[in-house]
Amino acid sequence: MIKSVDLKDIDRAKLAAAAIAVEYIKDGMNVGLGTGSTAAWMIKCLANKIYKEGISIKAVPTSNQTAKLALEYQIQTTTLDEVKFLDITIDGTDECDKNYNLIKGGGAALLHEKIVAAASNKVIIVADQMKYVDSLGSFPLPVELIKFGSSSSKECIVSILNKLGYKNYQINQRMNNNFALKTDEGNFILDLELTKILEPLLLSRELNLVPGVVENGLFINSCDLLILGEKGGKVSVHEPSRNMVSSRNVDLDQMFHEFKY
Repeated sequence: MIKSVDLKDIDRAKLAAAAIAVEYIKDGMNVGLGTGSTAAWMIKCLANKIYKEGISIKAVPTSNQTAKLALEYQIQTTTLDEVKFLDITIDGTDECDKNYNLIKGGGAALLHEKIVAAASNKVIIVADQMKYVDSLGSFPLPVELIKFGSSSSKECIVSILNKLGYKNYQINQRMNNNFALKTDEGNFILDLELTKILEPLLLSRELNLVPGVVENGLFINSCDLLILGEKGGKVSVHEPSRNMVSSRNVDLDQMFHEFKY
């Protein structure tokens, strides 16, 4: 059996953050399940919570990948159309700045993630400490667009970036082996390598005005709680609305000892 000491430092940090995040899930809640490596740890922690405490929830996955993982861990899933709203969503992030703006979409689920976040009463973001940055942009910004006229849409994006003063950037179509990656909705993703994003809200608005662009990976004002983990189990909990940061500690070895899954 795998032990916490066998994990890479980054996975220990993600697990610590995920362990604290699932404490906010209560019996009877509708819960959004994010996509990505940190969200995968959260799902494992949630499955263990359900088993230990006997709570009942309805979970809405943000991707086929997450739905498959939830099924594997025997978490009851439903659709957003069925439940209409969510009490809480727990998701990861690729970057989070000091104003709690996010870049998401590394797992190619940004459209579903943004829809689920908008339908949630509370959005909790979980990540390792390294994802917390002074300014966004080191991680490429994903932009999801439909297949029809995608080359034309790309040229429109180029014009926007030039207008907003971006220089020396690159735009790459995300690939899956030798083929263009397709999202769960059958769309393409362009990754914008910008180095530093100057005005996240302005850029987000401009990108979403391009015909053919479905959504972009900038999540503005959607983080209600940020939970950051470190390899030793220390966790910081950020509450943007109250401008508060508190600390917690997770005994990772004890967690693994208690894991059913």
